[in-house]
Amino acid sequence: MLSIAYRMVGSFSEAEDLVQEAFVRLHQAGDVEAPKAWLTTVVTRLAIDHLRSARVRREQYTGTWLPEPVLADPAPDAAVRAETLSMAVLVLLESLTPVERAVFVLREAFDYGYDEIAEIVGKSEANCRQLAARARKHVEAGQPRFEPSREQREELTRRFVAALQEGETEPLVELLAADAEFYGDGGGKAPAVGRIVQGAEAVARMLSGFARVGRRRGARIEPAEVNGEPGIVAYEDGRLVAVWAFEVSDGAIHAIRGVVNPDKLRHLAG
Repeated sequence: MLSIAYRMVGSFSEAEDLVQEAFVRLHQAGDVEAPKAWLTTVVTRLAIDHLRSARVRREQYTGTWLPEPVLADPAPDAAVRAETLSMAVLVLLESLTPVERAVFVLREAFDYGYDEIAEIVGKSEANCRQLAARARKHVEAGQPRFEPSREQREELTRRFVAALQEGETEPLVELLAADAEFYGDGGGKAPAVGRIVQGAEAVARMLSGFARVGRRRGARIEPAEVNGEPGIVAYEDGRLVAVWAFEVSDGAIHAIRGVVNPDKLRHLAG
């Protein structure tokens, strides 16, 4: 339930609230014949309602909005498509309608049948097929990139951390795609890049600047798996201050999405 809710709303803390509310309703409902199916329906519908109310808040968000990062799938399962957890896909899903997002998540991530999805979202099966096709086309058009080899991803992350610690621009440029982009989310509560930084040279210079500031503050950087992608976490005085997720393809980093908004890191503390 938490895995569905997180993919729906892009916030771990909000997903927890939705799941808790669903279990409260299950308790109040008493004897339910198929509790898993019942909970899936309730969680999905709560998430749809939540997204409708959250849209205005996200449009008014200070700076770039990114999902709350997670360092592991809330409900790891070999049958669940890992790509649907990535920052790239979650950002793309923000532009779908809440019902389109629900249909996409249930179909593409969890392989629910269209008959099941139709009952959950209150639409016809034919309509759900149309919604799924439209959502899938939108996500594929965004072309999120994935590196299939875990070993290659881990090696790239190791080299990135080493280059960042060196503080030199050139080693970072070598790891970035020519069209690399950096997105920063501070939410107005932490210093963050207010615009998308584009191009390997520009991104590398900015990263070198971050590294210099981090060294002065005694920051510690560690490789991490962020939303199923390679990434890093940064600590200052034992406190988590940043989480970056990398979008990797063809042995290079095409995008970095960095979250420094402390509200979005609170669930990772400790």
